[in-house]
Amino acid sequence: MIAETLAGIALVKSAVDGIKSTINTAKDISSIASDIDALLQGQSQVQAESNKKAGVRLADQFGVQSVAKEMIDAKLAAEQVAEVRRLVDHRFGSGTWQAILDERAKRIREAKEAAAAARREAIKKHNEMMETVKIVLAVGIVSAIALGFFIFVIAASAMAYSLIT
Repeated sequence: MIAETLAGIALVKSAVDGIKSTINTAKDISSIASDIDALLQGQSQVQAESNKKAGVRLADQFGVQSVAKEMIDAKLAAEQVAEVRRLVDHRFGSGTWQAILDERAKRIREAKEAAAAARREAIKKHNEMMETVKIVLAVGIVSAIALGFFIFVIAASAMAYSLIT
């Protein structure tokens, strides 16, 4: 768990360094987009690890060292994000950072909605298939019963005819 947090912090730091080195030479926001993506992923990793730790280690989660480390890591990541926000807004105009975050949130929401729609469609197709299987089984059972009854009637008629003659 500590390694994942450290990886998240390292990702944040390297992304910030990349953004700082290219922000003044970038002609548009797309030239630093991968660094921004890495920054947001790193921040998410730090936050996710902090959230995971809260539920995993009952004995150690209340230790001063653990609490301090988690809070400091989260604050450092937030500081780095705030610095990048200032750099991006300064270079590309006020509101650019928020527009990036809004578009990212929109795309994440759309992806989740698409995945949910795909799951619903798969469930619908599965239910339709199960309904078809039930109908085929019911028709098969009724057909088998009808065939059995037909054979029984033929056999009974043959036996009755042989008894008469």
